[in-house]
Amino acid sequence: MKNKFYGYIEKLQDTITSRLEEIDGSAKFREDIWKRPEGGGGRTRVIEYGSVFEKGGVNISAVHGELPKSMQTYFGVEDADFYACGLSLVLHPKNPMVPTVHANWRYFEMYDKKGDLVDQWFGGGLDLTPYYLFEEDAKHFHSICKASCDAHDPDFYTSYKKKCDDYFWNSHRGEARGIGGLFFDYCKVTDKMSIEDWYSFVTTVGDSFLEAYIPIVIKRKALNYTNKQRDWQEIRRGRYVEFNLVHDKGTLFGLKTNGRIESILMSLPPHVQWKYDHHPEEGSEEARLIDVLKDPKSWV
Repeated sequence: MKNKFYGYIEKLQDTITSRLEEIDGSAKFREDIWKRPEGGGGRTRVIEYGSVFEKGGVNISAVHGELPKSMQTYFGVEDADFYACGLSLVLHPKNPMVPTVHANWRYFEMYDKKGDLVDQWFGGGLDLTPYYLFEEDAKHFHSICKASCDAHDPDFYTSYKKKCDDYFWNSHRGEARGIGGLFFDYCKVTDKMSIEDWYSFVTTVGDSFLEAYIPIVIKRKALNYTNKQRDWQEIRRGRYVEFNLVHDKGTLFGLKTNGRIESILMSLPPHVQWKYDHHPEEGSEEARLIDVLKDPKSWV
């Protein structure tokens, strides 16, 4: 399964980066091939200062070795080895009318000291972080998420949408990072789902990414915006950074397992503002966004 899934994310990375370059029209992805001293490595692709994407990364990695003590404690195991592979992407568009997007699809195995497989699971999801709220865009994104789920289980969308709202919650701010999407983790073998079934589900979601996001980019990338709207985008990007550095488990896992720091922190936007005690004007479009972030809603 680990070889099968890594082969899938290799191809998915090619598909996504090619389409994004086509949409941007000027910038190209820079590729770095890197190795992890303890085992494994990855292929990082970063795009910067394009006509559409100010910064973005679409990374794949496969790392393995002894599970660090801190992670053994986290998982409640002793003397375990691990293998983890996945694709992680973040795109920060230049135009504040185009939302930031994040997605991740991953697979994990754990072994005892004899090398026997003792646990395995999939995880992942995708979520949208707008700076200005276009309800039709939110509905489109969530409708694609729901269709991917419904192809496998009618209960998946409701469950994984709620998990997404719960996970991407900036508890120190009392607001969501964005308008959500899907979040699933520890997807293990059950009476209903084999590991092959989970592979099929996760790859369905992965294959849906471009359909969920690109129509929104095409619709919004040429809209006019003001310096004030750009300032708002950078203020909201600050909240994005706060979540990734304070709460995100993926960032924590990468740092705890001696991951490649440039790949881990590629999710951070290039221009950000923190203004003291900033609040949007009552009744403004900015305030309307905050209202939704404080009380996540159903979009489909």
